[in-house]
Amino acid sequence: MNELRETSVNDLTARERLLTVIRQVLGQPAGSRPLPIDARLSDLGMSSIKMINFMLAVEVEFGIAIPQGDITPENFQSISSVETLVVRLIDSGG
Repeated sequence: MNELRETSVNDLTARERLLTVIRQVLGQPAGSRPLPIDARLSDLGMSSIKMINFMLAVEVEFGIAIPQGDITPENFQSISSVETLVVRLIDSGG
């Protein structure tokens, strides 16, 4: 699960792109501290409103549509779980 997957935009991995999106959504000062990939997003300061903004930003960043059935607490628990979801959707033509 800690494998970095290439996604072809500016040679950034999916994880690096997710970290950039999370930092943008969290803003300062929360976005400037280290973001452990297995930490709960809520523990990083992700409120329910920010979570909606994050989901929308992920769709735009990766050019995917997150199906309603995939919008679950398990898929949006941590950076790692979101990365797994995004890679799965990209691989399936999301």
